[in-house]
Amino acid sequence: MDITREQIDNLNAIVKVAITKDDYSDKVAKILNDYRRTANIPGFRKGHVPMGLVKKQYGKAVLVDEVNKLLQESLNKYLTEEKLDVLGNPLPKAQEDLDWDNEDFSFEFELGLAPEFDVELKTKKPITHYKLIADDKMIDEQIDSIAKQYGKLISQDEVSEDSEVTGTFSNEEEGIENKATLSLDKLKGKRNLNKFVGAKVGDTLELKTKNLFEDDHDLMNFLKVDHDKAHDLEIDVKFTIEEANKREAAELNQELFDKLFGEGVVTSVEELRAKIKEDAEKQFIQQADQKLLNDITEQLIEDTKFDLPAEFLKKWIQATGENELSNEEASEEYEKSEKGLRYQLIEGKIIKDNDVQITYEELKDYAKKYVGSQMAQFGQMNPEESVLEDIASRVLSNQDEAKRLSEQLMSEKLINVYKEKANLKLKEMSFENFVKEVYS
Repeated sequence: MDITREQIDNLNAIVKVAITKDDYSDKVAKILNDYRRTANIPGFRKGHVPMGLVKKQYGKAVLVDEVNKLLQESLNKYLTEEKLDVLGNPLPKAQEDLDWDNEDFSFEFELGLAPEFDVELKTKKPITHYKLIADDKMIDEQIDSIAKQYGKLISQDEVSEDSEVTGTFSNEEEGIENKATLSLDKLKGKRNLNKFVGAKVGDTLELKTKNLFEDDHDLMNFLKVDHDKAHDLEIDVKFTIEEANKREAAELNQELFDKLFGEGVVTSVEELRAKIKEDAEKQFIQQADQKLLNDITEQLIEDTKFDLPAEFLKKWIQATGENELSNEEASEEYEKSEKGLRYQLIEGKIIKDNDVQITYEELKDYAKKYVGSQMAQFGQMNPEESVLEDIASRVLSNQDEAKRLSEQLMSEKLINVYKEKANLKLKEMSFENFVKEVYS
């Protein structure tokens, strides 16, 4: 077997593979002998079928199969030994004159090669790294929410501004009939609020869905309609009041502190405020880091210039797509995927240059933390190590889950690289202002 490479340019090459009879004849002969021993052909005893008949029936199919196997194995081995960084997969060049009756064969493959480039993490333009603070306003709101959540309900005959109202939304024409409980601060505008305040249990209110709630998504929850329908829903609905309750806030005492955080962890309102601030700011780190990762990704794609073997990749998209694509459709698909491909190459270069690796032990520890956080959401605050170990092992036995957690861990490691080496500008602000600045 002989494999040669013709370099077209820095991004494209042709690999030629020449296969002779000596490369495949022994394997083909062995398979045909096995067929001869096991073949059931009418008129012949098992194991006594003439080899000529076996070759006539199976010879060409076995030859094609073995040559293709040999071709793939040798090509993969060549790419590995030559350390060729290819994009997509090698594409076989069409051969109109391929004759399987010959003993020697020659094949050609097109290669798209990854470009060589450098990545400069110290971008000219500094990238904002947000540090998010839980300010007094947020802490006050959180404490108020906790006190209400753990308080007690006092039944009312008449609805007041601070009531929680339970009732049924209905509209026969739209098939809406859904029981819901809402606090009046969900309503939008004085006009809607005034319809509720002063109403009594048993009353039926006439409401319009347009501008009924501050957040249109509440229509999805309270009326049980899908997202797209809720966005433009403009109908009349009835709301029959079945209950009105006023929630009396719980006292901020040791009993409540122990219920929230465990016995003796928090012993005063000052410590409660500090704990809320600490927990909130831990959660903010993840959101700030995700914003940082997104911004650095965009900046690196913009700053890191290199060419791609575009024509090869368009051919590859055509060859590997589930549906047959025209040249124009393949070009459109390439345009959609080009940005993602560029970042994959940039990310791979950063990982290699900074020797970023993930060991199995690191992944298992990460999985245990993930499992622990999931269990904490259901009130299991301090699970035993053996329980975490067992569940984490089961999670990692699922390939999709293992891949997802591995990607998350790699993102965390990359963020740490960026924090250390990128050109960052620290900006401290409240979470409320962050949302306004970033997502407005």
